[in-house]
Amino acid sequence: MPAVRVDGIEVAYDRVGQGPPLVLAHSAIADARLFRPQTEDLADEFTVVAWDEPGAGRSSDVPASFTLADYGRCLAAVIEDVGLGPAHVLGASWGGTVVLELYRHHAELVRTLLLVDTYAGWKGSLPAAEVRSRAEGAERMLAVPAEAFAPTLPGLFAGQPPAQAVRLLSVMSADTRPRSMRTQLTAMVEADQRDLLPKIEVPTLLLWGELDARSPVEPVAHQFLGAIPRATLVVLPGIGHLSNLEAPEPFNRTVREFCQAHS
Repeated sequence: MPAVRVDGIEVAYDRVGQGPPLVLAHSAIADARLFRPQTEDLADEFTVVAWDEPGAGRSSDVPASFTLADYGRCLAAVIEDVGLGPAHVLGASWGGTVVLELYRHHAELVRTLLLVDTYAGWKGSLPAAEVRSRAEGAERMLAVPAEAFAPTLPGLFAGQPPAQAVRLLSVMSADTRPRSMRTQLTAMVEADQRDLLPKIEVPTLLLWGELDARSPVEPVAHQFLGAIPRATLVVLPGIGHLSNLEAPEPFNRTVREFCQAHS
């Protein structure tokens, strides 16, 4: 298991395959395992790197003072540790917000951006009432006793999710750390990255599930499309928020074709 240390925090990641680097940043209540369908399929052509963000999976806990910029700095350290130059960088949901912050501070490490069912922070993409509702729901979830803590997010799939995906999410949910989740959600609630979007200069793929209820195509994906100069939007029909698990074949094909075109 490769790992890099950043200010005393150990950040673990998986690395498979050979070729141009493709770095994957997972969503909330998840870790590198979220991308198993991608690492298994895309490693024939790319060096696929899936991190456990600080506070998740095999990586160290984060202090309460940890910020969105700190997550971005740690992801930059992973890309530098891989040592293959600028990477295709994909972020799903919360991971996309982290990837945007990486680009803000370390654009030289990014060959392309792949933003999947994501947000320019909740504050930057959602109505104020929805942000308040999600923040209150997170507080209720985090307020339960430790033995009863079972994090969930509604609306992750459009239809009946694949059984394998349900099992994987259950395992990752059981491994979620309440303190790390609070730090993560605090960053997400406060983030507003709309100022960054017009400044993105690299080719950008916006990959969305048509029926994403958590980050709807309209208005969120179209917000990105209108603001990022070199953005392309691909919508996967009939698919929800966790599009990489719900529809791995068209998801992987779209990612592969985009990265091939810009490698």
